[in-house]
Amino acid sequence: MNMLSPTLPTPPTGSDALAVRLAGIVGAGNVRRDDPARELFSQDVYTRGSESAALVVAPADTSQLAAIIVAAREAGFDCVPRGGGMSYTKGYLPQSPNSVSLDLGRMDKVLAVRADDMVVTVQAGCTWKTLYETLAPLGLRTPFWGPLSGLISTIGGGLSQGNAFFGAGHHGTGGESVVAYTMVLADGQILRTGARGADGDSPFYRFYGPDVAGLFNGDCGAFAIKAEITLRLMPLPKHEAYASFSFKTDTDMFAALTGMTRAGIASELCGFDPRLTRIRLKRASLSADLGALKNVVGKQGSLLKGMKEAAKIALAGRSFIDDGDFALHVVCEGRSAAGVADDLAEARRIAAACHGTEVENTIPKVMRAQPFMALNSMVGPNGERWVPIHCLVPLSRAHAIFQAIEAEFDAMRPELDAHGVENAFLFSGMSTNAILIEPTFYWPDAMLPVHHAYVEQGHMTKLPVNPPNAAAAAVVEQARQRLLALFARNGLGHFQIGRTYPYYDSRDAASRILLAQVKHTLDPDRRLNPGVLGL
Repeated sequence: MNMLSPTLPTPPTGSDALAVRLAGIVGAGNVRRDDPARELFSQDVYTRGSESAALVVAPADTSQLAAIIVAAREAGFDCVPRGGGMSYTKGYLPQSPNSVSLDLGRMDKVLAVRADDMVVTVQAGCTWKTLYETLAPLGLRTPFWGPLSGLISTIGGGLSQGNAFFGAGHHGTGGESVVAYTMVLADGQILRTGARGADGDSPFYRFYGPDVAGLFNGDCGAFAIKAEITLRLMPLPKHEAYASFSFKTDTDMFAALTGMTRAGIASELCGFDPRLTRIRLKRASLSADLGALKNVVGKQGSLLKGMKEAAKIALAGRSFIDDGDFALHVVCEGRSAAGVADDLAEARRIAAACHGTEVENTIPKVMRAQPFMALNSMVGPNGERWVPIHCLVPLSRAHAIFQAIEAEFDAMRPELDAHGVENAFLFSGMSTNAILIEPTFYWPDAMLPVHHAYVEQGHMTKLPVNPPNAAAAAVVEQARQRLLALFARNGLGHFQIGRTYPYYDSRDAASRILLAQVKHTLDPDRRLNPGVLGL
């Protein structure tokens, strides 16, 4: 156990009998009561929960998951689902000592690839990396194919929280690739959505009457626990092209970002502010560079072409973007080389019209060659803690919202600087009609067990060890609250709502009634992840 971890309270007495019952369902080795497991599953990337799970239980399939939920409910315990653990919004933190943390990591299988129907069914604990690597040899892919944390982030967790990145520029969020869900309700009943074939278990089309599946996208596990998910397939694009551009001002970068988003030309479109570029280039290690170069070579289709691309990256080094510039990175993909070339030409035209300068395309090229990298970016280059916050904004207001966020940071700059708190930005295009703005914080503070669990140990040993820093953490929280208030005032949207973004209170009266009634109908005792979504 990490020596900085607090002493956990003893699990409630009723957990003894429940642990025995659960062991009969999943096997004794898949029910954990030890303090390290309880602590790890009672914190996220940002914070520890106010309560600790009494038990951590790992089902292997839908029937075991249903039996666990029934047993927990009958014993008076809540069930809190956890996928890969990458939430930073308290999305899976227990709210009561009478809580069972559902570790869905054993439900990690690709159950069926039905290429003739162009659908794939997975268990909710399957990672995006596992799915991608299963489909790629078949020449297939899901339209949205994972977040940057897809090495360990699960498909069920991503769809419950909402996520973005790979494929999002063309295809939107993961929820827009969903065909059907198989879910477990609070009473153990199985709920299946979509048109499902004669056997009732071969989902092939999402829209059959009201879009019931849509109700569970982004629900954070408040309404039901996802067990199996069917997603659309598409042919793996045969051609890719990459470009990076540098801009002297945020005004020009946002003009290019929104212009390219409207044009729908990029599968992935992301921007960095100067601070994030500096942090990323400072953090990358030589071993990571060598691994990336190897993958770039293999990605190019021929050894000669691959060596040329790797040589260009190596020669560019880490100085291909001027210090102080904003950067925009573009990935284009498609069925034909001509179509991809046309999209790339349009990106170049838009960038040039916005006073952009094309620079070496190292970042998007490596990003595609090595999409699901180790999660070493969970910590800063000097062992700092890291946490993002984010908002979804309309294209017409993206630059103004960014400037408003910067004004909040400027107002707090003396406090941020006094406590060694740095901030940076990541920007992403979402389909053709929204921008994701993600302010990130870095501050000197002690690591949590979640960092030791998911950051490569070899990387962690090279970093300075920071002591606990409650004062800096308090400044970060104060800044987050200021941004949350700004987001609410502007009516912005969010992914992974968890218990951080004020979703329920932001809805109109009729919507609140609907949400409350859905919760009451599906989970009348409020045993499924109570408190998320503001319910």
